[in-house]
Amino acid sequence: MAKSRREKGIEKMNQVLGKGGDIVINKLKEIAPDFGDMIIEFAYGDIYNRPGLDMKSREIASVAALTVMGNVIPQLKVHIQGALNVGCSETEIVEVIMQMSAYGGFPAALNAMFAAKEVFSKNKK
Repeated sequence: MAKSRREKGIEKMNQVLGKGGDIVINKLKEIAPDFGDMIIEFAYGDIYNRPGLDMKSREIASVAALTVMGNVIPQLKVHIQGALNVGCSETEIVEVIMQMSAYGGFPAALNAMFAAKEVFSKNKK
């Protein structure tokens, strides 16, 4: 029997984000549980399960997009950790952030670099 979107989404979210995904979904239960379901089913059940990109590439794209947005540091930290979880090195993440300075500006890249530093530090403890 084929897995449901929800089952596939939870599996993929856990693979990428580990406990970080559960924390976000649990916080949403208090205010917007349907939004949590949308994240699980659409973002992770549908988008993250598409063929064509491996998980490293998907997370590099996520880190790049969130870096350029410049104002989504909590989500950026979750996806920096996700990038590490799926095999990206710290060097690859730093290089992606540096590359994004040309597209999102130095302030956005600087904020992302400090977010990466924080995530890297937590992983070394």
